[in-house]
Amino acid sequence: MLSRLGNIDFYMVTDSNLTKNGIVSDVENALKAGCRIVQYREKNKSTSEMIEEALKLKKICYGKAIFLINDRVDVSLAVDADGVHIGQKDMHFEIVRKLLDREKIIGLTVHNLKEAFEAERFGLDYIGLAPIFETDTKENSQAPIGVEMIKKIRDKVSLPIVAVGGIDKSR
Repeated sequence: MLSRLGNIDFYMVTDSNLTKNGIVSDVENALKAGCRIVQYREKNKSTSEMIEEALKLKKICYGKAIFLINDRVDVSLAVDADGVHIGQKDMHFEIVRKLLDREKIIGLTVHNLKEAFEAERFGLDYIGLAPIFETDTKENSQAPIGVEMIKKIRDKVSLPIVAVGGIDKSR
């Protein structure tokens, strides 16, 4: 599966609440810096606004980065994104797989080994392990699970892992 995703050492998640110059500018800058996977995460816009913005981002990412949509399978389908990233409380991944073509990427946020095993067993493409550190960018975030959880899951699960939550330059 890793070859399908390529190098995921720089995985960007957009956040319109944190941007200074807009997420379009943020994505352009991330791509210039070597980002190869962009996840469009938007919680405060209408579906039509999301589709419009996602189409712009998809065009920017074309040929440079994998473009995923957070949570919203409908938006992913509407813009023909490369796939989706879903959480434990979103549409169940079995249903997502039925809705998306087989070549589309599905990532799943996991918080523990049990959830990671389930993602691997079902054949998902990667897991987002979260939150590694304390974060204030997501409401009702769970307690940090720490770097040790990455090692624990890496030893037992073969899926690519994206560490999420409180990641910054110093970490």
